[in-house]
Amino acid sequence: MVCFICRDLEQAFKARLSEYIAARSSAYFRVSRKLAALKNVDMERAKNDLEEHQLVCVSVVNKSTLLPLRDVSALLPLRGVSTSLRQVAA
Repeated sequence: MVCFICRDLEQAFKARLSEYIAARSSAYFRVSRKLAALKNVDMERAKNDLEEHQLVCVSVVNKSTLLPLRDVSALLPLRGVSTSLRQVAA
């Protein structure tokens, strides 16, 4: 069984992660860290939405495995790129 909500939430998370990575790696980031911070918040919200849905989703519970979204650092292409707001706000 395929859960369309899971699929949509996962696509939203991946889109927000891509936007965050683009904001962190752009030249504009050197001028305004606020944009990267906002993209980080959007990405974290999308990740949390997906994880919360997976806790109650019948298709995921039947598989008894959640998507490994806890560690997004493996998805980040640049070393030193963090999803922490502390570094973005600094």
